[in-house]
Amino acid sequence: MLTEERYASIMQTLDKHKTATVSQLADNLHVSESTIRRDLIALDRMGKLCKVHGGATINNNNSYLTLEEDVLTKQDLHNQEKALIAKYAATLIGPEDFVYLDAGTTTYQMLDYLGHTAGSVTYVTNGVQHASRLAAMGCKVYLPGGRLKANTQAVIGTEAIRSISNYNFTKGFFGANGISTTAGFSTPDFSEGNVKTEAIHHCQKCFILADSSKFKKVFPVTFASIQEANIITDMLPDTKYSKLTNVYEAGERK
Repeated sequence: MLTEERYASIMQTLDKHKTATVSQLADNLHVSESTIRRDLIALDRMGKLCKVHGGATINNNNSYLTLEEDVLTKQDLHNQEKALIAKYAATLIGPEDFVYLDAGTTTYQMLDYLGHTAGSVTYVTNGVQHASRLAAMGCKVYLPGGRLKANTQAVIGTEAIRSISNYNFTKGFFGANGISTTAGFSTPDFSEGNVKTEAIHHCQKCFILADSSKFKKVFPVTFASIQEANIITDMLPDTKYSKLTNVYEAGERK
């Protein structure tokens, strides 16, 4: 089968099913998975699809969303990608750092890889689960005051903002619900977005931890522009994002 014929068949599959895995496409076209991976990379660079871990999705413009899953639902989504991102992010923390750790499931996974920092790094976090586990690990950790948001287990509100405004962090690690080149980093909740914004303004270096599913999504509240923080992700969705200079890819394209 000619290359252009494979491209056409791949696009027909995505038009019909919206998503496809490498193995499915290889079986359908009777070619090797390595051939399909090369095809997906080429089509991604052309802007015809979005290459994601293990396959591809149809290339849509930004999706505008308003609802947010609770923390228990999020814990079961994109775990392999989150672990890859969290492990990479943890290596960026060094001795004597003063770290802000945002509430969220990907930042929580960083705790699996922070054994080397116990006792030498001070953490401030608005994640209740994060604080409890960090304390159990023997880390020095502070929680800001404020209101507890039940579905994300995050401390938010004016008291949290006031507490954070007194700190000067060497590094901060944040979650985001959506990433867009036009709308920046966004979240569904106004109060939670304000806490993120305040913390970012008090960090020497900021990192957004986001798997590839977060790209091209826009939520109601932008808490930082695309230039205000570095992005740590498993994979970029297309060439428009690969032009950004503030991106760390924790995984290799396959």
